[in-house]
This record gives sequence, C-alpha cells and structure tokens, in this order.
Amino acid sequence: MSTIYETLKQDHERHRKLLATIADTHGDSEERRKAWDEFYHDVSAHAAAEEETFYSKLIADEEGQQEGRHSVAEHKELDDMMEELNETDFSSPAWLTKFKDMRHRYEHHIDEEEEDIFPVAEDVIGEDGNEKLGAAFEKRKDAEIELVEEKAEEKLEE
Repeated sequence: MSTIYETLKQDHERHRKLLATIADTHGDSEERRKAWDEFYHDVSAHAAAEEETFYSKLIADEEGQQEGRHSVAEHKELDDMMEELNETDFSSPAWLTKFKDMRHRYEHHIDEEEEDIFPVAEDVIGEDGNEKLGAAFEKRKDAEIELVEEKAEEKLEE
C-alpha cells in the first residue's frame, strides 16, 4: 500500500505527462480533447479528494493551517481556469494562451506541494496513518470522479 505522499506524487506525475501531451496537440483535435478530458476529470477529482483527506488534516493543526489554506485557495483558482478552458473553443489561440497559463500555475502548485508542503505535513500528520490516508485519498478520489462526471453531464443539459 502506498503512502499519501507516494499516491499524490503518482497523480502529479500523470498530470505532468497529460499536460505535456496537451501542449503537443493542435487545434480542436480528438487527441487534445481526449487528453484534456482525462486531465480535467482526474485533476478535479484529485483536488477534491486531496482537500477532504489530506488538507483537512493540515488545516486542523495550527502548524499546517497556512500551507493548507494556501493550497486550497490555489485549487479554487485552478478550478476556475479549467472551467474557462472548458468554455473556450479548443481551436482558438485564446485556448492555448489560457492553457499555457493554467499549466504553469498547476506545475508550480504541485512542485510547491511536493517541496514545501509535504515536509510540513510529515511533521503535522506524522508517520502513523500515512498508508491509511493514502487509501482514504484513493477511495475518495474514485467517488469524486463520478461526481465530476455527473456535474459535467448537468452542465451539458443546461
């Protein structure tokens, strides 16, 4: 069983690869849409599960509150950017410009998590329960993926 840190890093690595794939696509292609859809759903579920299982532990402790709140605020900013991208024509230059900005911010966010926040979390959360927290994150993420898909379907119906 993986620790919460290993689990989050595995997701981050998958997200970095998807971002690179998207950056290598052009226009409103099937390849871009497929990679974007996978990235969007996975990151949305990842962020929600991360807030519920990981950041809730940090925010509950005075030592981790600042880092936890900062990251949750960044999640909101990134979520807003991804929604803008969903509403922008994939073949427009505006989409690519917005994507590049979102990519830069997302990669900064996950680098900051791994380099700055994980060490604080290790102090706050401790060694006990890291695998249990990793399993809780994965379970919650699976549930969140279903919720992200439901929300996307509701938007299409509007």
